[in-house]
Amino acid sequence: MSRIRWVAAVAVLVVTCTLAPGPSGAISLSAAMSRSPRWTLPAPSVGLGTMYRSPVDQLRVLRPFQPPRTQYGPGHRGVDLALAAGGLVRAAATGVVSFAGPVAGRGVVVVLHPDGIRTEYEPVAAAVQRGAAVAAGQTIGTLRGLHAGCAGPCLHWGARRGEVYIDPLGLLRPLGPVRLLPWR
Repeated sequence: MSRIRWVAAVAVLVVTCTLAPGPSGAISLSAAMSRSPRWTLPAPSVGLGTMYRSPVDQLRVLRPFQPPRTQYGPGHRGVDLALAAGGLVRAAATGVVSFAGPVAGRGVVVVLHPDGIRTEYEPVAAAVQRGAAVAAGQTIGTLRGLHAGCAGPCLHWGARRGEVYIDPLGLLRPLGPVRLLPWR
């Protein structure tokens, strides 16, 4: 494979995996690529077009994300956020509630977003039911109970892409426009 084709293939792969929406009026990646018959891209499955926000009004991290080294190893598969008992928990992005109920004695709400990411919130007294459509920032429950990793009240916020846990704080920092520079 020639060096130019290799660089082009890598660039398409990088853009496909990481592109976030650009400013209003900018042409989308799928629209740009559909004009060129040489390239076909898989359907976007991560981060494209979904805008995330903090599930609490004032973001203060008490315990960061610490991925396990192995599938069943120790780690912290989310972040713990400061929130007073009874505080409002909001949907991080638009989606559909895929679960709302108790797990191991704690209330859990899971929202499936259009980009395939699932966000999880616990311990929460749910204000929504399974199947409900929610908007970004909509109240989905109130903090009720304790999370094992916190000395006092806190919200455990997790995120998964498929079965892989990801740092939910990364959802709050969109990549922004990607610009490919000419090869020199």
